[in-house]
Amino acid sequence: MPVLNHGWLIAGGWGLVAGASLVLGALMAMAVELPHRIIAAVMGFGSGVLVNVLATQLIREAVDGGRLSVTLGSFIVGAAVFSGANWLLSKRGAKDRNRCGGCVQQPKEDEAPGSGMAIAIGALLDGIPESLIIGLSVRDGEVALAVVAGFFISNLPQGLSSASGMKQAGRSTVYVLSVWIAIALASGAAAAIGHAALGGATAGLQASIKAFAAGALLAMLAETMIPEAFEKAQSFIGLITASGFLTALVLAQVAS
Repeated sequence: MPVLNHGWLIAGGWGLVAGASLVLGALMAMAVELPHRIIAAVMGFGSGVLVNVLATQLIREAVDGGRLSVTLGSFIVGAAVFSGANWLLSKRGAKDRNRCGGCVQQPKEDEAPGSGMAIAIGALLDGIPESLIIGLSVRDGEVALAVVAGFFISNLPQGLSSASGMKQAGRSTVYVLSVWIAIALASGAAAAIGHAALGGATAGLQASIKAFAAGALLAMLAETMIPEAFEKAQSFIGLITASGFLTALVLAQVAS
């Protein structure tokens, strides 16, 4: 990949690429009525991909780039911040924003006024740690392709499941697609801003920020993705999740 001077623009572009799969998933949900077992399988696969990215790339980079005590502290703070924000949003009706509606229904607007906005904000919250990591991963005009690919794959089931739930809750196609297009654009902007603001930070500070974002990602995975994948768990969901993990491992090896 050629080296360019505008790292923030490159980061924004790759953030947009990773976020685009959210829109792709939403389009699939609007076009086809998929049963819960299919959506759960896709979500399990995506969860396995994200676990691999977290465990084999993000945390390793954070540990290698900074002190272990700081990495551990940043990781747990990131998880706590996400869980706290997610708890507040759940009070507004966004708790089940990544549920497809086949086993757990998202709230309808007339049942929980303001829940649509809370769900949109929750979707944005889910994507911020990924965008921050992409922004920090750009080096000399190049990006960690395995990380972007992992996020792209794991974002598709989130868009698919959440949009399916929104559809079942009676939200319009225009609303659903507008939310996910806005989130994809925000993902690109957040990656660009993250790189511009933090790309020149010391290695130790960047390691701490990556650990913070990784902690938030793991909390997001546990609170919004895994419940959908394992609700009324189908046969071989563990194998499907393991397949996602191995897929991300192969992508990392190919990209290195």
